[in-house]
Amino acid sequence: MSHEQKRRTSRHNVVLHCGDFREVCDSWPAPTVIVVDGPYGVGGFPGDPYSHAELPAWYEPHIAEMSARATPETTLWFWNTEVGWATVHPVLERLGWEYRSCHIWDKGVGHIAGNANSKTLRKFPVVTEVCVQYVRRVSIGANGSAQPLRDWFRNEWMRTGLPLYVANRACGVKNAATRKYLTKDHLFYFPPPEAYESIARYANRHGQAAGRPYYSAPDRDRPYSPEEWARMRAKFYCEVGVTNVWREPAVRGAERRKKTAHKCIHMNQKPLRLLELILRASSDPGDVVWEPFGGLCSTAIAAASTGRRCYSAEILPEYFAEASRRLAEYVPQSKARSADAIAPARETARHRSA
Repeated sequence: MSHEQKRRTSRHNVVLHCGDFREVCDSWPAPTVIVVDGPYGVGGFPGDPYSHAELPAWYEPHIAEMSARATPETTLWFWNTEVGWATVHPVLERLGWEYRSCHIWDKGVGHIAGNANSKTLRKFPVVTEVCVQYVRRVSIGANGSAQPLRDWFRNEWMRTGLPLYVANRACGVKNAATRKYLTKDHLFYFPPPEAYESIARYANRHGQAAGRPYYSAPDRDRPYSPEEWARMRAKFYCEVGVTNVWREPAVRGAERRKKTAHKCIHMNQKPLRLLELILRASSDPGDVVWEPFGGLCSTAIAAASTGRRCYSAEILPEYFAEASRRLAEYVPQSKARSADAIAPARETARHRSA
């Protein structure tokens, strides 16, 4: 086996790279989902800082690479401790990521993380981590005149010279267009593709001729199509009964990868159930998933089981070797093969619920 082969494994629409993901991310397709499960600032593995205060400087160059290659459809899921996430949040915001929601992984009282001597530490035992959802902050226009999507959408209508209330007529609604799509404030709703198409068509038919085309990029002579418009925001599907508190035991049994009967290879292996959940929530079968800090590459396995394509990197050879073995042992499930059949219905549901 060549040196390069030892640094790369590929099967089940998954590519694993042994090394820093920044070495290869230029060759990876643009991601629909990025699952970030790197250092926690607890000294848990080689390279993990011993304090959360060091995490912003550690993460910044890596997040910068992700940001440069993300699209408006990309969702980033950031796993960490509560305080670890809090210290990195300003970096994520500064590099163009918009906070959506914080999810609590409740491992249950059967799993106490770290030292639980409450008398000495003077705090309650910790049984949680967080997985925080971010989407891209979308702006439209040339660099010098780029506007947040909400402002751009309203300003395009204002350029037409038409009264605001006419947008309701364009959409066939009483007041939803002006109240939701053309508002200036935080009550803005992203117009679903059918509403966008109605507004753009009406604007270009009845708006001032000198300003046409409306709702197009500066370097284009036509409006965005409904399909292009739909890709201006991240995908999201809310499964019934799922909230932002995830009660799931820490990984045990056959799923847990071990060196010996009593020693785990990785101290913080994530449950496949939770990783499959976030992939289903933010992508469709066939979409690209990035796992920049692979560890045992649980996200890659979850991607394979849900019919996604995954590009994963792990810098520690021991973890990479175990992840490669894990991928080799993986047996595709029937649900991955049938996932494509439900994608069109889910896409329609996403547009209708926008």
